[in-house]
Amino acid sequence: MKTVTVELGSRTYPIHIEAGILARAGEFLAPLAGKRRVAIVTDENLSLHLATLQASLSAAGIESEAIVLAPGEGSKSWATLEMLCDRLLELGVERGDHVVALGGGVMGDLVGFACSILKRGCNFVQIPTSLLAQVDSSVGGKTAINTKAGKNLIGAFHQPVMVLIDPQVLETLPIRELRAGYAEVVKYGLIDDFAFFEWCEANGAALLAGDLALREYAIARSVSAKARIVAADEHETNGTRALLNLGHTFGHALEAETGFSQALIHGEGVAAGCSLAFGFSAAQGICSGQDAARVAAHWRDVGLPDGLAAAKIAASGARLVDHMRHDKKMAAGTLPFLLARGIGQTYLDKSVDLAEVAAFLDAQPR
Repeated sequence: MKTVTVELGSRTYPIHIEAGILARAGEFLAPLAGKRRVAIVTDENLSLHLATLQASLSAAGIESEAIVLAPGEGSKSWATLEMLCDRLLELGVERGDHVVALGGGVMGDLVGFACSILKRGCNFVQIPTSLLAQVDSSVGGKTAINTKAGKNLIGAFHQPVMVLIDPQVLETLPIRELRAGYAEVVKYGLIDDFAFFEWCEANGAALLAGDLALREYAIARSVSAKARIVAADEHETNGTRALLNLGHTFGHALEAETGFSQALIHGEGVAAGCSLAFGFSAAQGICSGQDAARVAAHWRDVGLPDGLAAAKIAASGARLVDHMRHDKKMAAGTLPFLLARGIGQTYLDKSVDLAEVAAFLDAQPR
């Protein structure tokens, strides 16, 4: 078993990574649960994994109650949040209890936010079941719901007390979801680890095809990178954690244009967004066109969109920039962008002219 620690003083927590750990979850949760019943929040697509988890808890002498929600971004809403909080209160959840989020990024975001406000804060454990959640959203304590104005605009920083990652559960994940999660894996290489990007170029196809050892390695390396960044800048105040948003400013605009629908799921938006970030950097003379082309080529090689045309986005640059104006990182009318001097050389730029971004987007193939 590989264990990565997120160092946050008194709120430090472990991330345990091991194939088959879901069937042993009771061993890890027993010291936290004591004699209390554990509430599990999951979605309708995860009945197999829920059964495995509940059997493990039962074997450890822990009673559990499952709250099963609808899958998809639609559950990250005010209505579902209210319903979930009411249900947890009905179950008698106390501040010292541990609610389990079993699922992908939607479940983690929703459950984490519910736990941040329930009785002014209760504990939760992340058991992510998608590659995207395993390498990104389950770690770091960002929790949120969506609103009409945009994605993740209502939320809180609320760290889990433990994360259990089982790469075996990815075997039931649709290939589209795997690819979407893989975009977040590659992102860590693009940020500040050129050697890892080269590893992705060499191993990405085999990882997606099902190689368990490669998946474990990619998850552990990604989680280690995120744990390091989160420990250095938990609340995104000094610019370090902002690096994790590479591809997201462009990507969220593309997602917003599709109404945050299945037309373009988050990881696909991140892939296209990273290509646009590198393309814009090249257009500004900041990085080489060869690096931008290399990033786009890798997305194409693994079946991810490398820009507006592949993402099937026909909107004008002005319309996409309007979506960006709702970004939660907007401050005093300025939107910081993650740009790149090269692969593995990402930096935060607070002086980008949105008119230039719109012109760049208008010049992209549709």
